[in-house]
Amino acid sequence: MKNPIQPTNNTARDLAQSLLCNARFAALAVVLSDGSPLVTRIAFGQSASGQALTLVSELAMHTRALQDNPVCSVLIGEPGNKGDPLSHPRLSLQATATFVPHHSGLFKDMAAHYLRDHPKAKLYLGLTDFSFVLFNVNTGHLNAGFGKAFTLNPADMGLTG
Repeated sequence: MKNPIQPTNNTARDLAQSLLCNARFAALAVVLSDGSPLVTRIAFGQSASGQALTLVSELAMHTRALQDNPVCSVLIGEPGNKGDPLSHPRLSLQATATFVPHHSGLFKDMAAHYLRDHPKAKLYLGLTDFSFVLFNVNTGHLNAGFGKAFTLNPADMGLTG
């Protein structure tokens, strides 16, 4: 059987970077303490240094799961208004989560940057149970449409961390 993954090229890199830059929400997959999977929708963004991140509450089930097991996956990219939903590009990130707690010195600077793209987060940023989660991305899997699959490393996607 032929390998469906194509060699990474600049078109794939540009598309992945565009998806990351424009994403304001994503699907987060975690593993619960009992070993079962959970997928949830999260707000998504990038730090000032270009690292993928989200803002989470300690009350959320996915936050507790990440605290117990930081291995996760993030899916970005939404179907367009027309055509087959599977023909629209999407990017899956395999990552490990690192928490930046509310009391951390980094939190305030990250919050100011995050608010540029997520202004409604101002409602939550003052609550002390909220933390940022940085996604230390190991690999990205880009599906750019039928027959257009690529594996990318963090540098290909313009990610740091």
